[in-house]
Amino acid sequence: MASIKDWVLSQMVSKSIGSTRPLSASESCLDESLNEELGNQGFTNTNLIVQPVSAETPCSSGDNRMASHPISLGMESSSGSSFSSEETDLDPLVMVEALQINFLRILQRLGLSRDNLLVAKVLYRIQLATLIRAGESDLKRANFKLDIARVTAAEQEAIDIPKLNFSLRILVLGRTGVGKSSTINSIFGESKVITDAFHPATRQVQEIVGLVNGIRVSFIDTPGLLPSSTNSVSKNRKILHSVKRFVRKSPPDVVLYFERLDLIDMGYHDFSLLKLITDILGPAIWFNTNIVMTHASAALPEGPSGYPVSYDSYVSHCTNLVQHQIHLAILDTKLENPVILVENHPHCMMDNSGRKILPNGQLWTSQFMLLCVCTKILGDVNTILDYGDKIRLGRLSNVRHPSLPHLLSSFLKQSAHLSPSGADSETDELFFSDMEEDDEYEQLPPIRILTRAQFQKLTSSEKKDYLDELDYRETLYLKKLLKLEYIRRKENDNYGLGSDENTENQEGPPEAIMLPDMAVPPSFDSSSPVHRFRCLVTGDQLVARPVLDPHGWDHDVGFDGINLEITKEVTKNTIMHVAGQMSKDKQDFNIQSESTAAFIFPRGPAYSIGLDVQSAGKELICSIRGNTKLKNFKHNVTECGVLVTCHGNRYIFGSKIEDSISVRRRLNLKMNAGHVTGAGQVAYGGSFEATLRGKDYPVRDEKVSVSMTVLSFNNEPVLGGNLMSDFRLNRSTSMSVNASINSQKMGQLRLKINSSEHMEIALVAVVSIFRCLFRRKSKNNLSSRETLETG
Repeated sequence: MASIKDWVLSQMVSKSIGSTRPLSASESCLDESLNEELGNQGFTNTNLIVQPVSAETPCSSGDNRMASHPISLGMESSSGSSFSSEETDLDPLVMVEALQINFLRILQRLGLSRDNLLVAKVLYRIQLATLIRAGESDLKRANFKLDIARVTAAEQEAIDIPKLNFSLRILVLGRTGVGKSSTINSIFGESKVITDAFHPATRQVQEIVGLVNGIRVSFIDTPGLLPSSTNSVSKNRKILHSVKRFVRKSPPDVVLYFERLDLIDMGYHDFSLLKLITDILGPAIWFNTNIVMTHASAALPEGPSGYPVSYDSYVSHCTNLVQHQIHLAILDTKLENPVILVENHPHCMMDNSGRKILPNGQLWTSQFMLLCVCTKILGDVNTILDYGDKIRLGRLSNVRHPSLPHLLSSFLKQSAHLSPSGADSETDELFFSDMEEDDEYEQLPPIRILTRAQFQKLTSSEKKDYLDELDYRETLYLKKLLKLEYIRRKENDNYGLGSDENTENQEGPPEAIMLPDMAVPPSFDSSSPVHRFRCLVTGDQLVARPVLDPHGWDHDVGFDGINLEITKEVTKNTIMHVAGQMSKDKQDFNIQSESTAAFIFPRGPAYSIGLDVQSAGKELICSIRGNTKLKNFKHNVTECGVLVTCHGNRYIFGSKIEDSISVRRRLNLKMNAGHVTGAGQVAYGGSFEATLRGKDYPVRDEKVSVSMTVLSFNNEPVLGGNLMSDFRLNRSTSMSVNASINSQKMGQLRLKINSSEHMEIALVAVVSIFRCLFRRKSKNNLSSRETLETG
């Protein structure tokens, strides 16, 4: 049984059997052995539930139609469902079996054959949907034999025990004079609604209830809509709003949209009315809608040859015209609505039993009831098996929503830079405050700097010792400069930059030094793009530079966009940082920007708020973030952050907390935890990281970092570990190692070596290139050999 379920699920992905389309009663998509296949779990390449089946539309193997769900109009599910609220707590498979039996009982009451192809397709879709929804342990129980259901339905119908718990609630819509009220009277076989051939007969929304073959049927009759014009829009809008208010309490099971078959021609255009219905009642109104064509026995128009066209081709032509207008209204071509042909004229042809017959020999009242019952049954199966909101109408969108795990990971790693220079002030304070007061660089003895000729005369060991000594002195000198810079910033924080007593002692900012300009031709030359990158020198702190991409849309100079960046100290304790990039080609316009404002207390907490904007297709992803840093002790910093992200009509909220502890100057322990939630999904995560810095930090960025992470999304935890190390092998060679692995047996190992002396390291790339070429040559030889053997 498990293999059958795996096959069905794989077909949903590979062959789109999960996206349904209406099935026609006249098509041959199923063979004659369909009923036997249902009993033996045989499967054919047929689409799944849930759209009501069509009675007229021919089958096309390339079609991909839209599945439906019960009509909601933004409200709760229909109260006219064949299962009560108490029954919804029962096993879904048991409820589907009961629906299947009720469906077979209704067929007996309507006098329809059990071997009807339309009936077989409905039963097949119900069976296939049940197998897909069933779990591993329920596959045997989900394979409810059709023969058993038929025997059970016959026994229950013979004694009428239990009572048939089934009712239909049908909403009728259409223009005035198309025959809505007349059709209601024809179905009930009596005059329940007043009709008028010349004036609108229905003045307000009303419900007409009656019995048809022992089935309770409720029609929601609505006032006729006026033809599309500037004067009728307000009237139609008022009617549709009254319909929406009426069905809000109990939505219908089936919707019927009426049109006159004899009035549809090549100039048929009712887009404005259909669009108004879609806007007010919602696109979901079309999921369970059947198109009703009245006056189906009217005289056929003449074709190009002067003779009347065939009945079937004319019906198909009119159906395509109406369906095309519906597609334009909902901006989706995947939906196909079933069509019901109706003739209410008293002189319509009848059979021996007095039932009305159409020119194609169809008993339209039976077909009418069958399609409405099929629509209701499939809608109830949708609700029970929770297929309701899987597919929506509308134009397909290529925009991908942000992934919650990825968003959480970047949110935990993000940390606001709260200093004008972008340096980590907490790390500097912890490092320099623990340094010895004595300046080791000043205690070094003087050294003589050799010329190139003198250096060449040294032996190899003397050269190495000399260069190591210079490297050691350079490290101490850079430490001294960093410490002096830290002391200067600390004094500025203590005494203030704006005080009058220190104004004279403060040195002004260094003067800007103009860089040499590009060489400009003496006269304008269109082939020289130098003038594009020239700008005036100003004293503003705004940095503007072009974004160059040789593969961009501007193939001449590679100009792809512009980048702007500014960091400014607004007040003594307030810092603002704005960075953005804009790029545009002939079709798309992309923008990315990050804005941060921070308020810093010299010896207290620091607060920051930021706004990030990024384009994603034709929409924008906007994120608002806030951070608070609290310095509890000298070696402990706590940070809290919140995040609000908006993408279209989807909002994502997140929060995090982070704590950092420094042990002496070299060891740092960091722990964080956070979560993001949105669209009914939640992702939790956290990490622990230990970093050991080198003895020459921060001059030499040597460190070893070990971290462990945990991420939980959809109740699936993922554990991960990461090792990262940056160190120097010698004075001219540095190496970086990064290794990671997680509980899903995925990982990576990355090695990076930089050297200014050992150029032979680059030969590793040559080995990789030759290996790749050798593999490609071997594959080509193998393919040629197989071709020769086949020949």
